[in-house]
Amino acid sequence: MFTGLIRYQGKFRGLRKNLTEILIEVPEELATQLVPGQSLAVDGICLTVSLKEKDRLSFNLSKETLDRTNLKDYRPGKTVNLELPLRLDELVGGHLVTGHVDGTGRVLEVKSRPPGKRLKIKLPPGLRKYLTDKGSVAVNGVSLTVASLGPDWFEVELIPATLQVTNLRDLRAGDRVNLEGDILGKYVYNFIAEKKF
Repeated sequence: MFTGLIRYQGKFRGLRKNLTEILIEVPEELATQLVPGQSLAVDGICLTVSLKEKDRLSFNLSKETLDRTNLKDYRPGKTVNLELPLRLDELVGGHLVTGHVDGTGRVLEVKSRPPGKRLKIKLPPGLRKYLTDKGSVAVNGVSLTVASLGPDWFEVELIPATLQVTNLRDLRAGDRVNLEGDILGKYVYNFIAEKKF
């Protein structure tokens, strides 16, 4: 479980072994906290460290992960958002993020809104029901508030602090992003659907 508050960034170094392994270069401060078997969120994707070589971490990938995320779009050198799992003695400053990506959205617009930016993102089929106006959503692992919600799109505001510490600052129209709907919204939706209120 994560919070969507990004404290580290790393670099994508490549997909290997017929797309079954990803290699990420991480800051030394983060590398010292990780050993094989531990979890790390990479752009909102919960991955398990399979191999550690100094500041380079390898993670095994399933077909499901490749199909649901934007990993196939990555090019060597791309900046990625990194987050360690939440500890039970920590404050939840963002919202509860599982690291189980629901699908990818496509950036429709990037608007300048000094001192920040506003993103408009097209939703993949099936995710709209888990979002609500002023509710939470994770975009590339970053906890954000839904500023506006349409039938198949939503908008979020990016403040300077978010732009400084995440790769959302690099987004352009047409880019794909990893999306995770609010876990509480999913449980409520499924409860109501099963009870047929």
